[in-house]
Amino acid sequence: MTTVRSNLEPLWARSFMVFSLLTRRGSKFVSSYLDGLEGVEIGASAHNRFYLDAINVDRWAGDTEYKREERRMALRAAKVDVVAPGDELPFEDNSHDFVFSSHVIEHFPDPIRALYEWVRVASRYVVVIAPHRDRTFDSDRPLSTVEELLQRHRDGLRSDEDLHWSVWNCESFIAMCEQVGLRVVDHKDPDDKVGNGFIVVIDASSAPEPVAGAPESEPGR
Repeated sequence: MTTVRSNLEPLWARSFMVFSLLTRRGSKFVSSYLDGLEGVEIGASAHNRFYLDAINVDRWAGDTEYKREERRMALRAAKVDVVAPGDELPFEDNSHDFVFSSHVIEHFPDPIRALYEWVRVASRYVVVIAPHRDRTFDSDRPLSTVEELLQRHRDGLRSDEDLHWSVWNCESFIAMCEQVGLRVVDHKDPDDKVGNGFIVVIDASSAPEPVAGAPESEPGR
């Protein structure tokens, strides 16, 4: 989640920040998997670009707090190509090579539902960058347990409240994936973009088994 700074920053400080953002490199790790492929990015932002060939899906297209922050930090906002909930995508099964997200998964009340939906749409990879509990403002919170996340999924938890619903480190995120049948093929901790998160690569070539007791509407192939 982006921390909004005061608009009263000195001009030189803001100019330096903008220059740093505009010249910031992408992620070699992400590029090693996704370059040359076509996919979907969930909630892309102009100040955190990964230079992917991807459709940008966002649940809002208007003048939101996030878009205002993008324009403040990068002088522009990323174009939203498709307006849709990130865990309810308007695409066919296996219709894109990949689904990618950076610092978005923690905003879903039911992250398992989101991951299942991304695996449904992607034919090759789902690549997720998530904030690491110990390197963000969530450092004083307990890690979200697998059982807690499974229960949210069984309950079909939905909410429009925008917050960090879940807190992970790399090991606990991978444990969640393994518990729900998602095959993690690679990971990098810390990430090689900003360094406050970790990257997990999920094999999207096969659908996971549904979680016992989950809602019948659970996405699947």
